[in-house]
Amino acid sequence: MTTEPDTTEAQTAEPSPAAAAWRLWILLVWHPAIGLPVDPVAVLGLDESQQPAERVVRWVPLVYETADPWRERLSETTTSEDIERWIQQSGGACSLEPADIPEGALDLTHAADLVLNELLAEVIPALPPRGDG
Repeated sequence: MTTEPDTTEAQTAEPSPAAAAWRLWILLVWHPAIGLPVDPVAVLGLDESQQPAERVVRWVPLVYETADPWRERLSETTTSEDIERWIQQSGGACSLEPADIPEGALDLTHAADLVLNELLAEVIPALPPRGDG
């Protein structure tokens, strides 16, 4: 058995101690061609180890009007209660899905950027054109 490489890898890719308090969500809006709220427009991150919670929002480029429902919902501060309310209201024009904290994320902003990069590289190109316009 070779456990040393695993230990070395774990030491070099060790997440921040605050990572346990980080939470990420993908903010979705209605996709006209699919007929479901599956169109990602942003990544929302909260660090609940701070009071008030630190918030990071990374918007998908070129979706300003499409993302308006989420821009209207997000205020300067976002709380866990807001997230829970939005989850309960999901299913209409807006929805949100939890995202895993990517390995190797250095801070909450970096974690949100990594999730956004994955959306831009893999998820968004796989969606059909919106057909709205």
